[in-house]
Amino acid sequence: QVHLVESGGGVVQAGGSLRLSCVSSKRTGSNNAMGWFRQAPGKEREFVAGIDWRGGGTKTADSVKGRFTISRDNTKNTVSLQMNSLIPEDTAVYYCAQGRRSIASEVASEYAYWGQGTQVTVSS
Repeated sequence: QVHLVESGGGVVQAGGSLRLSCVSSKRTGSNNAMGWFRQAPGKEREFVAGIDWRGGGTKTADSVKGRFTISRDNTKNTVSLQMNSLIPEDTAVYYCAQGRRSIASEVASEYAYWGQGTQVTVSS
């Protein structure tokens, strides 16, 4: 069993930045990709960004491309999401997830373990 704990959420004004972090209870290497998803009220969970287990390959949703950056540090069992130029549409609960495979996927079912989520609210 893998436990993932997110932190770094909060309330920020539009145009501001936040950095989310996710700590895994087990070595985040283990050949597993990591990802971030988000879910806004009344909407389905959507992919935000993913990173391959070596960190060399990343995927980013078009809606956040150029504003959000995913990174990982396997020596610290962490994966991070740097969010810049935030807009009100980014308001959601953000979830960290560990993939079933080594290559990042945009599909939620390709992720086996999920954190509890951290709230991000962007005010206009």
